[in-house]
Amino acid sequence: MIGAMPSTHPFRSDVSQRHDFQTHAFQSDDRQLYAIKDKVVAHERLSADDALALYRSGDLLAVGWLANSVRERMHGDKTYFNVNRHINPTNVCIAACRLCAFGRKKDTPGAYTMALDEAFQTAASGYSEAVTEFHIVGGLHPDLPFQYFLDLISGLKERFPQVHLKAFTMVEVAYLAKRAKLSILETLEQLKAAGVDSLPGGGAEIFADRVRHIICDHKIDGDQWLETAKLAHQIGLKSNATMLYGHVENDEDRVDHLLKLRNLQDETGGFQTYIPLAFHPDNTPLQHLPKTTGILDIKQIAIGRLVLDNFPHIKSYWQMVTAKMAQISLRFGADDIDGTVIEEKIYHDAGATTPQGMRREELVRLIREAGREPIERDTLYRPVTRTETSVTVAV
Repeated sequence: MIGAMPSTHPFRSDVSQRHDFQTHAFQSDDRQLYAIKDKVVAHERLSADDALALYRSGDLLAVGWLANSVRERMHGDKTYFNVNRHINPTNVCIAACRLCAFGRKKDTPGAYTMALDEAFQTAASGYSEAVTEFHIVGGLHPDLPFQYFLDLISGLKERFPQVHLKAFTMVEVAYLAKRAKLSILETLEQLKAAGVDSLPGGGAEIFADRVRHIICDHKIDGDQWLETAKLAHQIGLKSNATMLYGHVENDEDRVDHLLKLRNLQDETGGFQTYIPLAFHPDNTPLQHLPKTTGILDIKQIAIGRLVLDNFPHIKSYWQMVTAKMAQISLRFGADDIDGTVIEEKIYHDAGATTPQGMRREELVRLIREAGREPIERDTLYRPVTRTETSVTVAV
């Protein structure tokens, strides 16, 4: 529905007169952007045609001006990050997606599956009092029983009760339900009871069937991904949402993806963060495709901020686009650059050359040098305060 956003919109706030739309003049040779600018200033929702115009505009600075205006209206200079730890319990996967360099068939070189004790040890090896989140995703293993995943979660929660467990994509949840002969709702309820606190946003890729049949034909389709997210939100599990871009999709596919996310967010309010993910073709069956450009990476951030008016946060995932591009994106709509991340596997298997982890101090420096205010957060975006002897999460 296109129209003025209500004045009580939960993610709108005029943070400071300094961030008013009239502070800096808007200029562009792209006449279509002026009509979009009028909507943005009036807090009106952008249409599919508006989103297409943004994708097709060559004036990146003007698009960025619009996105930054919304970003500053919502968050001022605040930029969020967290101290987290990635755990990938297995890379064995039946899906064989053409976009993936992480998954392996069982009994092939490089395939692994952690025993539970090994997973607990992996968590402990990267753990300190500073860690507030474990991010847990893996492959679609053909043999592991559902109980393995319940025991993994309950074991982590027992050993690290103060750490938020963000675990299992919509794709993994649907697969676990099928393997366990449970409904998706029952599966989510059991995962929540075991200790899952929220869900990551992976596996969304591109919702359009045409694209999905090419890049990830063995995964659930876009409607099933959205339905799984809807059920998670209905039982109180927040989640993120992603878009994998820069492969065989077109602008119309990207717009369709964003609008479907926006529609579901209108219904549930359960998405916390939108994360555009740049496709890394190396070591995948699609390695003949070119890598994304910096222009496209920044534009994805900016358009996400402008179209997803009901999403509180837009994340620039520094592991995918590099720390330097993540810095720049803080002036193009992003208000989050993810976390410290220890030993990220999935995108590095696909050729990412960024570090697999970053120190907290370095994230703070990157944010400050971009002219923003670093705010350490937990997974639910509650501010984290640290002293030499304690960690406090605002409730």
